[in-house]
Amino acid sequence: TEKIISLRPDLVITYGSQTDLQAQLKRASIPFFDYRHGGLDHIMVTMRALGARTGHVEQAEKVARGLEAAIKAARTRVAGKPRPRTLLVFGREPGSLRNIYASAGRGFLHDMLVVAGGEDVLSDIDKESAQVSTEIILARKPDVILELNAATRLNEADLKAVVDPWMTLSAVPAVRNKRVIILNGPGLTVPGPRVIDGIEKMSRALHP
Repeated sequence: TEKIISLRPDLVITYGSQTDLQAQLKRASIPFFDYRHGGLDHIMVTMRALGARTGHVEQAEKVARGLEAAIKAARTRVAGKPRPRTLLVFGREPGSLRNIYASAGRGFLHDMLVVAGGEDVLSDIDKESAQVSTEIILARKPDVILELNAATRLNEADLKAVVDPWMTLSAVPAVRNKRVIILNGPGLTVPGPRVIDGIEKMSRALHP
């Protein structure tokens, strides 16, 4: 915080939960832009608000409108198609099925999955994410397991190491039918302009 204050920035972008930092910036008379992750639509809200705050209204509007159009087109492409029951995983202990974190019933990851043509098996959980056990996964019986991986690409050995732990859940339809799919890319869990890339990857995996 001391380093930030010493730089005397014109603006600091802070996340909604960083209340201590915001209080210190306020005391130092340094302006900040406060935002929070919400659903998919909220990404465009934040873009427009940040564009207005930084004096780039037209540029922000252009990007936001383009993203809205791309999301609408992605939704249209899967309209009327069967919606596979999907578990969307974004974190777990490497090499194991411990501490599994998955998208739940709200938030931008959940919305991305719905736009891509999937049905979130944890949609009844009114949270952005949930820590799930193998028992819960066995009970929910997902048709597809999508796992987001930040690596740009995985070689064959690395991909096998990521997929192998899931093979212990042979009673799960997604495992039995070889529909455990690893989606690569550093931007997949970032609520920004690249969400359309994530939606398109999910869509191709769910509706090849």
